[in-house]
This record gives sequence, structure tokens and C-alpha cells, in this order.
Amino acid sequence: MSDSEIPHGDGRPVDVYLDLLRIRMDTDDYRLLMRVVEPVLQAIDEERLSSLDFALDSGADDELPQEVRDEVALVIATAVTGRLDNEVIELDVDETGPVRIVTDASTASDPVRLGEIADYIKERHRQTEELRGIAEVSGLPTDF
Repeated sequence: MSDSEIPHGDGRPVDVYLDLLRIRMDTDDYRLLMRVVEPVLQAIDEERLSSLDFALDSGADDELPQEVRDEVALVIATAVTGRLDNEVIELDVDETGPVRIVTDASTASDPVRLGEIADYIKERHRQTEELRGIAEVSGLPTDF
């Protein structure tokens, strides 16, 4: 890529990353990605991310392709962290099966740290199942 081909956003890492994706991705996939990330990026800009609820895998027929879901996760991570070295990795967690997470490049290449993350996911899963059991016995909703 020549210097003139390097995208120039307003300097935010997320804008640079989006410009690179626009060049690299299929046009339809990029439009799909933008449809998903625009409300999230707007919520981040307006500091109301905690009130936004969205899922990358809704289970619907119009499910996002895995590549687009990974890029959506990376765009959001870049917007939140300001880092361009985020990676999507898959951890095999016994209790839940494969889990995809976004982390920085240093953590992604550290097997000890990845083991700690997998242990944390296992513990959270155990706690969630315990709470779900308590809710069920108590006649409360279990869809949390």
C-alpha cells in the first residue's frame, strides 16, 4: 500500500481501523459490519454504552458470518481501548465449549494468561449456573 493509499481518518484508532477494513473487506460485508457497529460507536461517543444491548450471534436466520462478527468485535475493542493490536482468539473451555474473546496481542501469545482467562470463564459459568438453579427453585426467571 502506498502512502497515498493509507486511509486518514480523524486520528482515532477506530477510524483508521474502519478505513482499513473498508479497503480490505467485501463491500456487502463492510456494509453489514457498519450496520452493526454504528450504533455501538455512537453510544461510545455519547458515553451511553452501558445502556446499549446487542448480540453478535442472535441465533436468527440473518446471522452475521463469523468473519464479520470477529471484525465487529475488533472494531468495538479498538473504539473502547484505543489499541490497534487486538486479536480475536478462541479458547476451548470444558464447561462451555469454544469461547471467542478479544484481547491484546501480548495476552493472545501468552499461554499462562490464556489459561487464567479460561479459568475465569469456567468460574463465571459455574456461578451463573448456580444462580440459575437458585432462581429456578425460587420460581424466578432464569434467562439472565
